[in-house]
Amino acid sequence: MSEKSLLIIDDDIELTELLSQYLSSQNFQVDVANDSEQGLGMAVISNKYDLILLDVMMPKLNGFEVLKKLRQSCITPVLMLTAKGDDLDRILGLELGADDYLPKPFNHRELTARINAIVRRVDFHTKPSTPQQLTIDKLSIVPSRQEAFFDQQPITLTGTEFAILQLLMSHPGELISKELISEQVFNRKLMAFDRSIDMHVSNIRKKLHQFSEQTMIKTVRGSGYIFVATQ
Repeated sequence: MSEKSLLIIDDDIELTELLSQYLSSQNFQVDVANDSEQGLGMAVISNKYDLILLDVMMPKLNGFEVLKKLRQSCITPVLMLTAKGDDLDRILGLELGADDYLPKPFNHRELTARINAIVRRVDFHTKPSTPQQLTIDKLSIVPSRQEAFFDQQPITLTGTEFAILQLLMSHPGELISKELISEQVFNRKLMAFDRSIDMHVSNIRKKLHQFSEQTMIKTVRGSGYIFVATQ
């Protein structure tokens, strides 16, 4: 894996200095913004980062406000850093388009594992060996460019949303368990009471419903999801 470029947006100067040193030692190229508005500008203007680490609690713009503005023009993967045990923060972050979350305080090894899982997923879905295009009825995805279209109209998806949709579309009519989604998309075992997959699927549904009233992703309660034809 080639060196990846990360942006840390967090007003905790001491923490960002430690993270920058640690992640640089793990062969990441790291930029830091201790001001949320500055960080948003760096992310949008350069659009060069492979991943953004975004803290929730910051002055000026909090992490949710930054994420909401970021998602208006940028699909760079975002790993939210949330308060430990604050489920509402995690759910809101996922609803706004975060790819994953990690509660503070966290183990540096777990942080590295989460980062690597996200960038590996992006690399996998954009490598030449993936299908050039996958089409079911009016819905098409282009893995090499992480683009999705309904009846040739573009659908804006985050990297995680795209990966989940691609997995479901690759097995139409089949039950895809949450365990499989967690392992293939997040590269980790499904954790008890983890609602992140539910939130990502909910986001995908909302975006698809802008183009079609038909339900393309069916929930099998307690088991997983099935991609169904739109006609």
